[in-house]
Amino acid sequence: MTDIRHVALVADDDEFFRMAISSILLERIGVAEVIEVGSLDEAMDRLGERSDITIALFDLAMPGMHGPANLGAVRETFPEILTAVVSASRRRQDILTTLDAGAHGYVPKGMGVEDLTRALKAILEGTIYVPPLLAQVSPEDHVGAQYSGAERRSAPDVLARLTPRQRDVLELLVKGQSNKEIARSLDLGEGTVKIHLAALFRNLGVRNRATAAVAGAQLIATQ
Repeated sequence: MTDIRHVALVADDDEFFRMAISSILLERIGVAEVIEVGSLDEAMDRLGERSDITIALFDLAMPGMHGPANLGAVRETFPEILTAVVSASRRRQDILTTLDAGAHGYVPKGMGVEDLTRALKAILEGTIYVPPLLAQVSPEDHVGAQYSGAERRSAPDVLARLTPRQRDVLELLVKGQSNKEIARSLDLGEGTVKIHLAALFRNLGVRNRATAAVAGAQLIATQ
């Protein structure tokens, strides 16, 4: 983790869960301060009042949230803040909509303390955290059905369209590596990695890294 003294906002109407997350952030991760609120309106008020907040965690079921679509407004208003969902929902569509809204991660509440700590650390370090459960593709899940604006194709067809280098980049993206880390792993320039990512986005029919990672996890799981 960097030397930034993070200030976190935890927005959840479950007081005990707020306390648990705050404890992890303060004692295990070392953030400087945690601000706790119980609704989306309170969260927006605090974000407007405090210019030093660096990460904001939201529950999907708290008052005012009405699903992950509201995160888009948060991201547009406060683009410099790391934004993630920590929710009891394990619905694939909630996860995909959250990531498509530009969130930096989706963390299921059912995770253990160690896994929660790792997920939150990853988000603070700049990784878009995609929960492992998205790689668990059931037979009724049509790979490609979740891609934004993509034509519906089978996993083998999608993979066949990727070059070997694009597949390498996709595998590292799914593992949570940043552009710089991918460049180092593959001995490429960061500009070259961006070009490969742009091609990947077109082939997968997605708009950003988060949904590309989700699509990639599904594709890899079907191989």
